[in-house]
Amino acid sequence: QVQLVESGGGLVQAGGSLRLSCAASRLTFSRYVMGWFRQAPGKEREFVAAITWSGERTYYADDVKGRFTISRDNAKNTVYLQMNSLKPEDTAVYYCAADQRRPSLVAEVYDYWGQGTQVTVSS
Repeated sequence: QVQLVESGGGLVQAGGSLRLSCAASRLTFSRYVMGWFRQAPGKEREFVAAITWSGERTYYADDVKGRFTISRDNAKNTVYLQMNSLKPEDTAVYYCAADQRRPSLVAEVYDYWGQGTQVTVSS
């Protein structure tokens, strides 16, 4: 069974940085597009970033562009989300997701999901 395990969340002050990691197992990692989504209390899950199979292309939501960077290390079966200049509105549970077919901003497209990691940004 495919496993995605996120880590790196926590409490940070506004303007600070965090680096999330998502370790994948039981899949051929290099064959999967990887995405990051987030869900704040009372809100729907929303797209944050995605990266193609070899990392040649990346995609970002408008409100994180220039602040967040998605990357991957296929040798380590891990995808990362570097988050800089964090804002209180970035507070959410962050999930990584995997899909073989194509990068997508739509959560329903992704086949596999992690359990999430909490990011809290204080003002």
